[in-house]
Amino acid sequence: MSLLKRGLSGEPVRRLQEALGITADGAFGPGTEQAVRDYQAANGLVVDGIAGPDTFTSLGLHELVLLRIGSRGDAVRRMQESLGIDADGIFGSGTAAAVKAFQEANGLTGDGMAGPVTLAELAPFQQTHTVETIAAAELPPEMVVPDPEPLPELKGTEFVKSKAASVLAPAKSVWNTVKGWFS
Repeated sequence: MSLLKRGLSGEPVRRLQEALGITADGAFGPGTEQAVRDYQAANGLVVDGIAGPDTFTSLGLHELVLLRIGSRGDAVRRMQESLGIDADGIFGSGTAAAVKAFQEANGLTGDGMAGPVTLAELAPFQQTHTVETIAAAELPPEMVVPDPEPLPELKGTEFVKSKAASVLAPAKSVWNTVKGWFS
């Protein structure tokens, strides 16, 4: 799931804190949770204190959106509609299979998870998931630390064809630092 919640830390949390206008220390504690709750309440989102795809989208943090099994909400529904499958807003195994098939048909890594590169290929996301969004998902070199054992779909940088332009998928992205937490 692409969720940030209490107890997590790192670059994605720091970016969330900056967008919320609070101290950006990179640690998701009670203050960050309350800021997320306040933001969600003020913007008509589900108020749970957990930042997920719909909260990221509302904040303009499109580079943090990662849809995978367990994700729920409007972003999932829009992706499902674009894929031509039942759009219930719940990312289950059928959605993962449809995402994987879409990825493979479009020259992307078929991992069944929809991050910025995959979403950039789907019509509802093309305005927000641009080459700039994909670049924003990259970590600055000083923040890249070696992975003890990278997930298979994250090894190296691969070339992907994008309708907008040919871009390099980031080898080290903000989500690579947290993807493993949800496996």
